[in-house]
Amino acid sequence: MKKAFLMGVAAFALCAGIAQAQELKFKPGEDARFTWSSYEDFKKAHGDLKGQKLTIFGPWRGEDEALVRSMLAYFTDATGVEVSYSSSENYEQQIVIDTQAGSPPDIAVLPQPGLFADLASKGFLVSLGDDTGKWIEDNYAAGPSWRKLGTYKGKDGAEQFFAFPYKADLKSLVWYSPENFEDAGYEVPKTMEELKSLTEKIAADGEKPWCIGLGSGGATGWPATDWVEDMMLRTQSPETYDKWVTNEIKFDDPAVTGAIDEFGWFARNDAFVDGGAAAVASTDFRDSPKGLFASPPKCYMHRQASFIPSFFPEGTKLGQDADFFYLPPYASKPELGSPVLGAGTLVAMTKDTAPARAFIAWLQTPIAHEVWMAQSGFLTPFKAANPDAYSNDPSKKMGSILTSATTFRFDGSDLMPGKIGAGAFWTGMVDYAGGKSSADVGTEIQRAWDAIK
Repeated sequence: MKKAFLMGVAAFALCAGIAQAQELKFKPGEDARFTWSSYEDFKKAHGDLKGQKLTIFGPWRGEDEALVRSMLAYFTDATGVEVSYSSSENYEQQIVIDTQAGSPPDIAVLPQPGLFADLASKGFLVSLGDDTGKWIEDNYAAGPSWRKLGTYKGKDGAEQFFAFPYKADLKSLVWYSPENFEDAGYEVPKTMEELKSLTEKIAADGEKPWCIGLGSGGATGWPATDWVEDMMLRTQSPETYDKWVTNEIKFDDPAVTGAIDEFGWFARNDAFVDGGAAAVASTDFRDSPKGLFASPPKCYMHRQASFIPSFFPEGTKLGQDADFFYLPPYASKPELGSPVLGAGTLVAMTKDTAPARAFIAWLQTPIAHEVWMAQSGFLTPFKAANPDAYSNDPSKKMGSILTSATTFRFDGSDLMPGKIGAGAFWTGMVDYAGGKSSADVGTEIQRAWDAIK
């Protein structure tokens, strides 16, 4: 979900603290879920940094801050480096202020590739080197996709690998009630053709296949952008997707309007949506999935990212009351493989120091992923991380979707200029849900993009 952080900068120092003060969550050498050999090997290679300091500035606050600190404690234990982690409610603005002022942290963590690309172009990021980029390509599922995500033009205009992807979010999911499926005799579809056939069958049975809601206050419309991005990846090549988010391919191009109409196939048919097509734009996205749990059910499927269980009825048990499946690709387009839409955070060096270099090396160890996997809220495409380290079966299943992907692409609207990805695209999707044609909507969004100076 898109979020705007518009608070003041005063909170910057409030979350600062030293990571090594925390005890290790899992005792090294115990629990076979963890790849302790990678920890010991890293310790031997980087254990000569005792007393040195590392500053990290990132987006994680609250529960996520406690989780990242639990991971950082192992880095400190292995190296002797004193790690100071801090965050802010307006972390995007703060990192720009700090880099421009010449007082950046050693390591910056952001969920915005576009902002990192901007910082790299101004010479504020340190290249992680071709070897690190090659490591990502070789060790992450859909590795070339992840390498591309962290590759930007430097101040000299040459492309280099600047940002290490760490901690992913998954969007290409369809949620459902296993009990409802079993009672009705429905099976989880493996292809988009099967998903459309299932949609038609549920409607023919007199039921509503989908719950879809675009409402989100001032951000109303954003859930439809995720639909369109997923459909772009299932109807067009990854290269076409990339050209779309950079405006090389226009919003009124048939490739884009076709993906919008793929969303419309599901959302603009009264027989397919709870409340009818007219309810799509006005239904709040947080309320939308509740139809899965009504008795009798108001719908059978809901497409939404991995965070949506936060809005399920209290006491809902994942894997029992609710489950999910991967939004499938078209069998008729095998050349597109198994694409995944998502988001996540990237780690960049803003100062070239030995502890900073060691930290990037640390992220290349399975244990740096497994410690967080074993708790909550962490997914990784790192193939060497033990999937058994995940704290529960739903997380393990999501992780498997990531490691089975042939292509990964970051949320496209987040890569577009704010006036488009968090503006004209949102409102255009509301207009489309209300009956405006994809061609007209595409033309209006493109007109807004062309007006940006």
